[in-house]
Amino acid sequence: MSTATIAVPTRRASAVWSALRETGPIGLASAAVIVVALLVTIFGPLIAPADPYLGQLSNSYVGPGPGAPLGYDGAGRDVLSRVLAGARTSMLGPFFVVILCLAAGTLLAVWTSWVRGTVDAVVSSVLDILFAFPGILLAILATAIFGKGLTAATFALAIAYTPYVARTLRGAALRERSLLYISALEVQGASAWAICFRHVIPNIVPLILAQATTLFGYAMVDLAAISFLSLGVQPPFPDWGVMISENLSGAVQGFPLAALSAGLCIVVVVISFSLLGQRLHENYEARR
Repeated sequence: MSTATIAVPTRRASAVWSALRETGPIGLASAAVIVVALLVTIFGPLIAPADPYLGQLSNSYVGPGPGAPLGYDGAGRDVLSRVLAGARTSMLGPFFVVILCLAAGTLLAVWTSWVRGTVDAVVSSVLDILFAFPGILLAILATAIFGKGLTAATFALAIAYTPYVARTLRGAALRERSLLYISALEVQGASAWAICFRHVIPNIVPLILAQATTLFGYAMVDLAAISFLSLGVQPPFPDWGVMISENLSGAVQGFPLAALSAGLCIVVVVISFSLLGQRLHENYEARR
């Protein structure tokens, strides 16, 4: 009697690099910009040419010059130093939002796709309710209740983004759940947790990565808007959203470089993450 074998597809760590290579020149260029932004996040405060907190009013809105290639802001602080130091809060906030919503959304998606039935219906109803709350509105309410700062806004945005992650990944998990190798593993006595964590989740990693990059851009825009409204990062701490808010009057008066520098950083990083996420998602769907 011959025995049939069913191949169990499992993605290795190299699958992430493979997925990035398949995004083409635009995806790789976006990834390169993201790597530079991450390096600035880590080393920015260390390589800043001046103290980002210390300023002289005599330098208020002085233009670019030796030692200050981007000039000075309204408080006489070096703009380049504040841009480099501000990358840390501007990037770390969205990073924690993405980590939290991906963890919650992935677990909900895999769990509901596995158990289905009443549990799936109840969880889907709760997620549908959360869809009704815009992320930035929920973050503003959180800061109003729990106080200004990034902590409340970060958790609020993570809650608001979780339904989007869970809804997208649930479809992928359901497709994976219906494959023959899942039934074969169940027949062999593998537990549900082992199958989900060793096979289902690793096999939807490209889609998880696509969700992470896309949501990072959304989170950065929302957190920058909250800081712009003086509800997130508080001055004098450097943050790109705070820099736009602090120097908005200067831009109106004809000194736009300080606000423009921070705004341009946000635009470039958000576009890079969005393009990479779009390419990753397109490639994932093309392989299905």
